Amino acid sequence: MIPRLPHWQSVVYALFVILFVALPFVQDKRVSLYVQQLTPLFIFALLAIGLNVVVGYTGLLHLGIAAFFGIGAYTAGILSVQAFPFQQSLPVVLVAAVLASAGLGVATTAPTLRLRGDYLALVTMGFGLIITFVIRNLESITDGTRGLNPVTPTLLPGLADPDLRAARLAPGWGRYWYDYPYFYFFCLGLLVVTNLFLRNLEQSRLGRAWVALREDELAAACMGLNPAKLKLSAIALGAGIAGLAGALFAIAQQTTGGPDSYDFNRSMIALCCVILGGLGNRPGVILGVFILIGYDMVLTPELDNWIQKQQINPGGKQYLKVSGWRLFIFGAALIVMMRFRPEGLLPGARMKHELHPDEDPQENLAASGNA
Repeated sequence: MIPRLPHWQSVVYALFVILFVALPFVQDKRVSLYVQQLTPLFIFALLAIGLNVVVGYTGLLHLGIAAFFGIGAYTAGILSVQAFPFQQSLPVVLVAAVLASAGLGVATTAPTLRLRGDYLALVTMGFGLIITFVIRNLESITDGTRGLNPVTPTLLPGLADPDLRAARLAPGWGRYWYDYPYFYFFCLGLLVVTNLFLRNLEQSRLGRAWVALREDELAAACMGLNPAKLKLSAIALGAGIAGLAGALFAIAQQTTGGPDSYDFNRSMIALCCVILGGLGNRPGVILGVFILIGYDMVLTPELDNWIQKQQINPGGKQYLKVSGWRLFIFGAALIVMMRFRPEGLLPGARMKHELHPDEDPQENLAASGNA
């Protein structure tokens, strides 16, 4: 059978295409800027669903996913920039970023397989902090706090990128394939493909084994499952998807940025997206990304600009800026969600049944029949 997404998800992805097609008929330039900001949202959605593989499917609390995000970004940078003799094409860069992140994820997780719960979380957090220090101190490779640039791999091996402006496709379109809107559709396509892949994986034997491991590791081991292999496979897949997102992030920005782009805050924001949207549920996780990251990238600058125009904060004091309270707002939203809706905004059927068994109509019907 050909893998398919549920109808409502297909409609949502189609809306992103329709939104772009309708842009030429919109006169407000701000709308065009908002659509361009969807590209990083697609990339962060990939990062979040990669974390969801580890946290949502297997129940392993991982606080260092940003480290693999950074590894993917710097792998793309090393293979692309002129300072190194590689200058590889896009397929090579993406595959290398995935393999480097997945390999390092397995290598760093294998010695800690006996750890559980908070102890594993502390180890992963420490690994994330170590990666940022390594990036900062390996100046001969990573260029320290400045980052590598320009990260502009060629589209195909052995071929120079054509000048797309010569085709005169539409005003405002970029010159190369990594510009807007070409990269917009590329990232959207990768998000759809990854979503399809994970949907089929959830229904496979491996996906069901991950869920069994999350529910009860001892019972899963007694049923013949190998917890160590299951954990390593989840870490490898989650880290690989995070590395893919990191490579796309570096290409979209045309620079790796500094190590602060891959610090602990990035990991916590990704975890907040997973919890807010719905732990273990891919559509919910993507919804969490669009709410939290969309608030951070779109709504916060708009509110700061509005405050500036209204002369509410003429001195530019940080405590009067909405951006100065972003982490507080993220934390408060997380606390409220864990208190009143721990299953998330869009929970999966299994999680919803576990937390709210009384809302299951089939169970209520069975109960009434027994009565």
